[in-house]
Amino acid sequence: MSTAPFPSPEALREALRPIEDPELDLSIVALGLVRDIDTYPETGRTHVRLTLTSPFCPLGPEIVKAVEDKCLEQEGVAHADVELVWEPPWDPRRDADEDVKALLGLWD
Repeated sequence: MSTAPFPSPEALREALRPIEDPELDLSIVALGLVRDIDTYPETGRTHVRLTLTSPFCPLGPEIVKAVEDKCLEQEGVAHADVELVWEPPWDPRRDADEDVKALLGLWD
């Protein structure tokens, strides 16, 4: 068992913020692509549920790898599971933060 501090789900979400969707050049966190993060400090494991803007995204494997790598860079994280989820489908009107909605020209 590790004695290193383990990042919270919120800290991991912030660590993932610099990762951008290559097609939109916007943060995957701001886009709402990071659905959920579970942490298991006792085992040094994280589990990230991630979606993509489209199931046909050709750069999906690169985004998944970037998320995994960024999680593993965090102190105390020994293993990172990244699960692609498709339900509900990504919808920027629902999932993106307000700044991204404004950039995309989406208003309620």
